Amino acid sequence: MDDAGTLAVDTTHSRNVEPFEGANLDPSALEFTGIDPESPLRGAVPEEIALGELFGIVRQAVKAQQCNRAILVGHNPHFDAGFLNMATERVGLKRNPFHPFSYFDTSTLAGLAFGHTVLARACALANIPFDNAEAHSAEYDATKTAELFCLIVNRWQSLGGWTPSLPSAAPE
Repeated sequence: MDDAGTLAVDTTHSRNVEPFEGANLDPSALEFTGIDPESPLRGAVPEEIALGELFGIVRQAVKAQQCNRAILVGHNPHFDAGFLNMATERVGLKRNPFHPFSYFDTSTLAGLAFGHTVLARACALANIPFDNAEAHSAEYDATKTAELFCLIVNRWQSLGGWTPSLPSAAPE
């Protein structure tokens, strides 16, 4: 967020993750997404490494913004948070930087802003380029979700929806 309160995607971070022991890998889902979990070309790392690296990046951003927790933004984030929380617990990470139950849901916001909840359709209505051939990869969908979130928030702010404020001392 810049000084005027305009949001933009800053950086994107992603990791390919090795399936954990006992993971239920649905062949139809793998075919749909085009993911080959056994491919050495993926450069996949164990969950603990991927989450540790990404959580470290998020914690640095939280600290830089003088916040206490990060808020997960997703297109149906309860689904994403469920996976994230289970993986965090599975590998025993203690410092999850995300708020435990607060999320921003771009599916709901897109329904309000554009009348459609499907990510591809909402992006089309928002004039955000969307490539269906790239869709359903976690990194691509997360990037498009972030772009959609920024556009909706910026549009709301431009209509006078809120005034950005910087952290300050407690009110008098």
